[in-house]
Amino acid sequence: MRFERSFGAGSATGFGSKNSSELCPSTGFGSRDSSELGAGAGPVRGIARRGRLDTEWFRRQAGLRACSRRAGTSATIEPVTTARRLHYDYAEYEAALVASHIKLEYAEGVIYAMAGGTRAHAELEAAMIVALHAALPRSCRIATSDMKVRVEATDLTTFPDVSVVCGDPQVSPIDPHALVNPTFLVEVTSKSTEDYDRGDKLSQYRQLPSLRAVLFVSHKSPRITVVERDGTSWSERDSRSGETVALAEHAARFTVDEVYGGITLDPA
Repeated sequence: MRFERSFGAGSATGFGSKNSSELCPSTGFGSRDSSELGAGAGPVRGIARRGRLDTEWFRRQAGLRACSRRAGTSATIEPVTTARRLHYDYAEYEAALVASHIKLEYAEGVIYAMAGGTRAHAELEAAMIVALHAALPRSCRIATSDMKVRVEATDLTTFPDVSVVCGDPQVSPIDPHALVNPTFLVEVTSKSTEDYDRGDKLSQYRQLPSLRAVLFVSHKSPRITVVERDGTSWSERDSRSGETVALAEHAARFTVDEVYGGITLDPA
């Protein structure tokens, strides 16, 4: 849930020394500061929370192609109609990802912007990767939030904060970059996404046959919730400071304090 790519100023865009407002006044993208892309950004909702994107956002992205020609770059988004769209196919989603400076989630034909992360959020993600790497066998591969995971049963493609696959990875038939057989998934909660992560998103994750557990790392206090598959049912338990997180698969163990040590949590 971090900023992934920017069409903002400077070298990150490939536009040289000119800023994006000089090159792409029609795109609506200038600074990468989230305050400029928040409430005042019209259709670009979800910088501070998960938000549905509408056709106007895609129209603005389409402007990148024309200005990139003038700048000598290679943005490839094609213009789309300005008529209101309620459904996008997967190819349009993948094209939007190429043009977007933020991560996008695809859910049954609707595209959502994913919330930007804080320093504490990023540090908790990294700490979970370290803890899982130490606790799991080398046959388990751990990926950052750049890994897409797809739930074919519910038509969801998203970017968990940490993904783990133990064994050979399998990918979606419609997206060779989207994992479909994770063993563990980790979500670091935030004020804006916690309800969704623990509710509808968890419900969809449970449709993954390979999934053994989802771990929720709290942004509010040292607490890790493990939602674990137990045969045909699921169990849930919390571990707090001074306690050990235990996973049945591979008998993995690590402490809550290993994850939260040295991290200053965001104010409530």
